[in-house]
Amino acid sequence: MVMPAYGSGAQPTVWQPVNLDELQALKNELSGKYYFAAGTTLLRTQWEGGLVPVPEHMISLARIPDASGVYVDGDDLVIGALTPLSHCATDVLLQQLPILQSAMNAIAAPSIRNMATIGGNIVSGVGDSIPALLVYDAQLYWLTDNGMEMRSLSSWLNGSRNPNDVLMRIHIPLENTPLPDANSEQTAVAREISFYRKLGRRETFTASLVTIAFHGEVDIDGHWIKIAIAAGGGSGMAMRLTESEKLLLGGETSVMQASSLAASVMAEFVTYSDAFATEEYRKQTAGNMLGAGLWEALRS
Repeated sequence: MVMPAYGSGAQPTVWQPVNLDELQALKNELSGKYYFAAGTTLLRTQWEGGLVPVPEHMISLARIPDASGVYVDGDDLVIGALTPLSHCATDVLLQQLPILQSAMNAIAAPSIRNMATIGGNIVSGVGDSIPALLVYDAQLYWLTDNGMEMRSLSSWLNGSRNPNDVLMRIHIPLENTPLPDANSEQTAVAREISFYRKLGRRETFTASLVTIAFHGEVDIDGHWIKIAIAAGGGSGMAMRLTESEKLLLGGETSVMQASSLAASVMAEFVTYSDAFATEEYRKQTAGNMLGAGLWEALRS
Protein backbone atom coordinates (compact mmCIF):
# COMPACT_ATOMS: atom_id res chain seq x y z
CA MET A 1 0.00 0.00 0.00
CA VAL A 2 1.43 3.38 -1.01
CA MET A 3 1.37 5.88 1.84
CA PRO A 4 0.59 9.57 1.35
CA ALA A 5 3.57 11.54 0.13
CA TYR A 6 3.74 13.78 3.19
CA GLY A 7 2.07 12.74 6.43
CA SER A 8 -0.72 10.24 6.94
CA GLY A 9 -4.14 11.60 6.05
CA ALA A 10 -2.83 14.95 4.82
CA GLN A 11 -4.61 16.69 1.97
CA PRO A 12 -2.80 18.33 -0.95
CA THR A 13 -2.72 22.07 -1.46
CA VAL A 14 -4.69 22.91 -4.62
CA TRP A 15 -3.41 25.74 -6.80
CA GLN A 16 -5.64 27.37 -9.43
CA PRO A 17 -3.64 29.36 -11.99
CA VAL A 18 -5.73 31.64 -14.21
CA ASN A 19 -3.37 31.84 -17.20
CA LEU A 20 -0.41 30.09 -18.79
CA ASP A 21 2.15 32.38 -17.17
CA GLU A 22 0.89 31.52 -13.69
CA LEU A 23 0.83 27.85 -14.61
CA GLN A 24 4.43 27.94 -15.82
CA ALA A 25 5.53 29.81 -12.68
CA LEU A 26 3.87 27.24 -10.43
CA LYS A 27 5.54 24.39 -12.29
CA ASN A 28 8.93 25.99 -11.67
CA GLU A 29 8.22 26.88 -8.04
CA LEU A 30 6.86 23.48 -6.97
CA SER A 31 9.71 21.54 -8.61
CA GLY A 32 7.77 18.40 -9.56
CA LYS A 33 6.06 17.94 -6.18
CA TYR A 34 2.61 18.08 -7.75
CA TYR A 35 0.05 16.47 -10.02
CA PHE A 36 -1.99 18.27 -12.62
CA ALA A 37 -5.74 17.97 -12.07
CA ALA A 38 -8.73 18.38 -14.36
CA GLY A 39 -11.58 15.93 -13.79
CA THR A 40 -9.36 13.84 -11.41
CA THR A 41 -11.41 10.70 -12.12
CA LEU A 42 -8.32 8.59 -12.86
CA LEU A 43 -6.26 10.11 -10.03
CA ARG A 44 -9.00 9.39 -7.51
CA THR A 45 -9.14 5.76 -8.60
CA GLN A 46 -5.36 5.44 -8.34
CA TRP A 47 -5.26 6.99 -4.88
CA GLU A 48 -8.08 4.83 -3.58
CA GLY A 49 -6.34 1.75 -4.94
CA GLY A 50 -3.04 2.72 -3.38
CA LEU A 51 -1.34 2.82 -6.77
CA VAL A 52 0.15 6.31 -6.48
CA PRO A 53 0.82 8.56 -3.48
CA VAL A 54 -1.28 11.62 -2.72
CA PRO A 55 0.91 14.60 -3.70
CA GLU A 56 1.78 17.59 -1.57
CA HIS A 57 0.41 19.91 -4.25
CA MET A 58 -2.15 19.77 -7.04
CA ILE A 59 -2.33 22.26 -9.89
CA SER A 60 -5.90 22.60 -11.13
CA LEU A 61 -6.21 23.40 -14.84
CA ALA A 62 -9.89 24.34 -14.59
CA ARG A 63 -9.39 28.11 -14.85
CA ILE A 64 -6.94 28.13 -17.76
CA PRO A 65 -8.60 30.05 -20.63
CA ASP A 66 -9.14 28.45 -24.05
CA ALA A 67 -8.37 24.96 -22.69
CA SER A 68 -11.90 23.62 -23.21
CA GLY A 69 -14.51 23.63 -25.93
CA VAL A 70 -14.58 22.61 -29.58
CA TYR A 71 -13.97 24.98 -32.47
CA VAL A 72 -12.48 25.32 -35.95
CA ASP A 73 -9.09 27.02 -36.29
CA GLY A 74 -7.93 27.34 -39.90
CA ASP A 75 -7.49 23.86 -41.31
CA ASP A 76 -7.96 22.11 -37.96
CA LEU A 77 -10.83 21.02 -35.76
CA VAL A 78 -9.66 21.81 -32.22
CA ILE A 79 -10.71 20.18 -28.94
CA GLY A 80 -9.60 21.77 -25.68
CA ALA A 81 -7.95 19.22 -23.44
CA LEU A 82 -10.26 20.11 -20.53
CA THR A 83 -13.41 19.41 -22.54
CA PRO A 84 -15.52 16.81 -20.67
CA LEU A 85 -16.09 13.48 -22.38
CA SER A 86 -19.85 14.04 -22.22
CA HIS A 87 -19.50 17.28 -24.18
CA CYS A 88 -17.33 15.58 -26.79
CA ALA A 89 -20.00 12.89 -27.16
CA THR A 90 -22.69 15.42 -28.10
CA ASP A 91 -20.88 18.36 -29.67
CA VAL A 92 -22.28 19.28 -33.11
CA LEU A 93 -18.85 19.85 -34.69
CA LEU A 94 -17.64 16.47 -33.46
CA GLN A 95 -20.45 14.74 -35.32
CA GLN A 96 -17.91 14.86 -38.14
CA LEU A 97 -15.84 12.42 -36.04
CA PRO A 98 -18.27 9.51 -35.50
CA ILE A 99 -15.52 7.17 -34.30
CA LEU A 100 -14.48 9.60 -31.58
CA GLN A 101 -18.06 10.16 -30.42
CA SER A 102 -18.57 6.39 -30.27
CA ALA A 103 -15.47 6.15 -28.10
CA MET A 104 -16.71 8.90 -25.77
CA ASN A 105 -19.96 7.03 -25.15
CA ALA A 106 -18.08 3.79 -24.41
CA ILE A 107 -15.96 5.24 -21.60
CA ALA A 108 -17.07 4.65 -17.98
CA ALA A 109 -20.56 5.74 -16.88
CA PRO A 110 -22.46 8.97 -17.66
CA SER A 111 -21.66 10.53 -14.28
CA ILE A 112 -17.94 9.91 -14.84
CA ARG A 113 -18.09 11.28 -18.41
CA ASN A 114 -19.53 14.51 -17.03
CA MET A 115 -16.32 15.02 -15.00
CA ALA A 116 -13.58 13.25 -16.95
CA THR A 117 -11.83 15.19 -19.71
CA ILE A 118 -10.55 14.12 -23.11
CA GLY A 119 -7.11 15.38 -22.15
CA GLY A 120 -7.02 13.17 -19.07
CA ASN A 121 -8.10 10.18 -21.14
CA ILE A 122 -5.22 10.79 -23.54
CA VAL A 123 -2.58 11.57 -20.92
CA SER A 124 -3.33 8.28 -19.17
CA GLY A 125 -1.62 6.70 -22.19
CA VAL A 126 -4.20 3.92 -22.36
CA GLY A 127 -7.51 5.78 -22.77
CA ASP A 128 -10.20 4.35 -25.00
CA SER A 129 -10.26 7.59 -27.02
CA ILE A 130 -6.72 6.97 -28.28
CA PRO A 131 -7.45 4.45 -31.09
CA ALA A 132 -10.16 6.78 -32.41
CA LEU A 133 -7.82 9.78 -32.33
CA LEU A 134 -5.06 7.79 -34.02
CA VAL A 135 -7.17 7.10 -37.10
CA TYR A 136 -7.92 10.83 -37.34
CA ASP A 137 -4.19 11.73 -37.25
CA ALA A 138 -4.59 13.81 -34.08
CA GLN A 139 -1.90 16.32 -33.15
CA LEU A 140 -1.29 17.24 -29.50
CA TYR A 141 -0.32 20.74 -28.33
CA TRP A 142 1.66 20.78 -25.08
CA LEU A 143 2.79 23.51 -22.73
CA THR A 144 6.38 22.48 -22.02
CA ASP A 145 9.23 24.05 -20.09
CA ASN A 146 10.28 25.59 -23.41
CA GLY A 147 6.84 26.91 -24.41
CA MET A 148 4.16 25.44 -26.67
CA GLU A 149 5.14 22.36 -28.68
CA MET A 150 3.19 20.14 -31.08
CA ARG A 151 3.60 16.37 -31.40
CA SER A 152 1.53 13.84 -33.26
CA LEU A 153 -0.36 11.47 -30.98
CA SER A 154 1.50 8.56 -32.55
CA SER A 155 4.95 10.06 -31.86
CA TRP A 156 3.96 10.96 -28.29
CA LEU A 157 2.82 7.40 -27.61
CA ASN A 158 6.06 5.97 -28.94
CA GLY A 159 8.43 8.58 -27.54
CA SER A 160 9.61 9.85 -24.19
CA ARG A 161 7.10 11.73 -22.03
CA ASN A 162 7.80 14.59 -19.65
CA PRO A 163 5.35 14.56 -16.71
CA ASN A 164 5.80 18.34 -16.41
CA ASP A 165 4.25 18.91 -19.86
CA VAL A 166 0.60 20.00 -19.92
CA LEU A 167 -1.70 18.91 -22.74
CA MET A 168 -3.63 21.98 -23.88
CA ARG A 169 -5.36 21.12 -27.16
CA ILE A 170 -6.01 18.33 -29.63
CA HIS A 171 -5.93 19.32 -33.30
CA ILE A 172 -7.47 17.15 -36.01
CA PRO A 173 -6.92 18.09 -39.67
CA LEU A 174 -10.17 19.04 -41.35
CA GLU A 175 -9.25 16.75 -44.25
CA ASN A 176 -10.12 13.95 -41.81
CA THR A 177 -13.46 15.56 -41.00
CA PRO A 178 -14.96 16.32 -44.43
CA LEU A 179 -17.67 18.95 -44.41
CA PRO A 180 -20.54 18.76 -46.93
CA ASP A 181 -19.54 20.70 -50.02
CA ALA A 182 -21.88 20.89 -52.97
CA ASN A 183 -19.00 21.93 -55.21
CA SER A 184 -16.82 18.96 -54.30
CA GLU A 185 -17.43 15.99 -56.56
CA GLN A 186 -15.36 13.69 -54.38
CA THR A 187 -17.32 14.56 -51.21
CA ALA A 188 -20.58 14.03 -53.06
CA VAL A 189 -19.73 10.57 -54.39
CA ALA A 190 -17.15 9.07 -52.02
CA ARG A 191 -18.39 6.70 -49.34
CA GLU A 192 -17.01 6.81 -45.82
CA ILE A 193 -16.79 3.69 -43.69
CA SER A 194 -16.05 4.24 -40.02
CA PHE A 195 -16.58 2.13 -36.93
CA TYR A 196 -15.34 1.76 -33.37
CA ARG A 197 -15.56 -1.32 -31.15
CA LYS A 198 -14.66 -1.95 -27.52
CA LEU A 199 -14.63 -5.31 -25.78
CA GLY A 200 -14.58 -5.22 -21.99
CA ARG A 201 -14.86 -7.72 -19.18
CA ARG A 202 -18.47 -6.65 -18.75
CA GLU A 203 -20.90 -4.58 -20.78
CA THR A 204 -20.29 -1.11 -19.31
CA PHE A 205 -18.05 0.86 -16.92
CA THR A 206 -15.03 -1.37 -17.38
CA ALA A 207 -11.52 -1.18 -18.73
CA SER A 208 -11.32 -2.56 -22.24
CA LEU A 209 -9.64 -5.80 -23.20
CA VAL A 210 -9.45 -4.71 -26.84
CA THR A 211 -10.42 -1.47 -28.57
CA ILE A 212 -10.34 -0.95 -32.34
CA ALA A 213 -11.08 1.91 -34.74
CA PHE A 214 -11.44 1.93 -38.53
CA HIS A 215 -11.83 4.86 -40.92
CA GLY A 216 -11.88 4.44 -44.70
CA GLU A 217 -12.95 6.36 -47.78
CA VAL A 218 -14.10 4.80 -51.06
CA ASP A 219 -14.14 6.54 -54.44
CA ILE A 220 -16.94 6.45 -56.98
CA ASP A 221 -15.42 3.34 -58.60
CA GLY A 222 -15.49 1.42 -55.31
CA HIS A 223 -11.75 1.57 -54.54
CA TRP A 224 -10.24 2.40 -51.17
CA ILE A 225 -8.62 5.84 -51.41
CA LYS A 226 -7.93 6.22 -47.69
CA ILE A 227 -7.53 3.72 -44.85
CA ALA A 228 -6.69 4.24 -41.18
CA ILE A 229 -6.83 1.40 -38.64
CA ALA A 230 -5.85 1.38 -34.96
CA ALA A 231 -6.03 -1.05 -32.06
CA GLY A 232 -5.32 -0.94 -28.35
CA GLY A 233 -7.00 -1.80 -25.07
CA GLY A 234 -6.35 -2.49 -21.42
CA SER A 235 -3.00 -1.18 -20.21
CA GLY A 236 -1.38 -1.77 -23.61
CA MET A 237 -0.31 1.03 -25.92
CA ALA A 238 -2.59 1.67 -28.89
CA MET A 239 -1.05 1.62 -32.35
CA ARG A 240 -1.79 2.33 -35.99
CA LEU A 241 -1.83 -0.90 -38.01
CA THR A 242 -0.02 0.40 -41.08
CA GLU A 243 0.61 -2.97 -42.74
CA SER A 244 -3.07 -3.85 -42.50
CA GLU A 245 -3.90 -0.44 -43.98
CA LYS A 246 -1.64 -1.16 -46.96
CA LEU A 247 -3.46 -4.45 -47.51
CA LEU A 248 -6.67 -2.60 -48.37
CA LEU A 249 -5.49 0.72 -49.78
CA GLY A 250 -6.07 1.04 -53.52
CA GLY A 251 -8.01 -2.21 -53.77
CA GLU A 252 -11.63 -2.64 -54.73
CA THR A 253 -14.02 -2.96 -51.81
CA SER A 254 -15.28 -6.49 -51.23
CA VAL A 255 -16.64 -8.46 -48.29
CA MET A 256 -13.92 -10.97 -49.13
CA GLN A 257 -11.42 -8.48 -47.66
CA ALA A 258 -12.82 -9.04 -44.18
CA SER A 259 -11.05 -12.34 -43.59
CA SER A 260 -7.73 -11.14 -45.01
CA LEU A 261 -7.91 -8.01 -42.84
CA ALA A 262 -8.59 -10.12 -39.74
CA ALA A 263 -5.54 -12.29 -40.45
CA SER A 264 -3.32 -9.27 -41.08
CA VAL A 265 -4.40 -7.57 -37.86
CA MET A 266 -3.72 -10.72 -35.82
CA ALA A 267 -0.18 -10.81 -37.21
CA GLU A 268 0.54 -7.10 -36.81
CA PHE A 269 -1.09 -6.04 -33.53
CA VAL A 270 1.44 -5.86 -30.68
CA THR A 271 -0.22 -6.41 -27.32
CA TYR A 272 0.30 -8.27 -24.03
CA SER A 273 -0.95 -10.92 -21.60
CA ASP A 274 -2.32 -10.34 -18.11
CA ALA A 275 -4.63 -12.03 -15.60
CA PHE A 276 -7.69 -11.27 -17.73
CA ALA A 277 -6.60 -12.24 -21.26
CA THR A 278 -3.64 -13.70 -23.10
CA GLU A 279 -1.72 -11.88 -25.81
CA GLU A 280 -3.01 -14.37 -28.38
CA TYR A 281 -6.61 -13.78 -27.30
CA ARG A 282 -6.23 -10.02 -27.65
CA LYS A 283 -4.62 -10.35 -31.09
CA GLN A 284 -7.31 -12.72 -32.32
CA THR A 285 -10.08 -10.56 -30.87
CA ALA A 286 -8.74 -7.41 -32.54
CA GLY A 287 -8.60 -9.21 -35.86
CA ASN A 288 -12.10 -10.62 -35.49
CA MET A 289 -13.57 -7.27 -34.45
CA LEU A 290 -12.04 -5.43 -37.40
CA GLY A 291 -12.91 -8.18 -39.86
CA ALA A 292 -16.49 -8.37 -38.64
CA GLY A 293 -16.87 -4.60 -38.65
CA LEU A 294 -15.65 -4.36 -42.24
CA TRP A 295 -17.88 -7.23 -43.34
CA GLU A 296 -20.93 -5.60 -41.78
CA ALA A 297 -20.12 -2.19 -43.27
CA LEU A 298 -19.61 -3.50 -46.79
CA ARG A 299 -22.80 -5.58 -46.72
CA SER A 300 -24.96 -2.61 -45.71
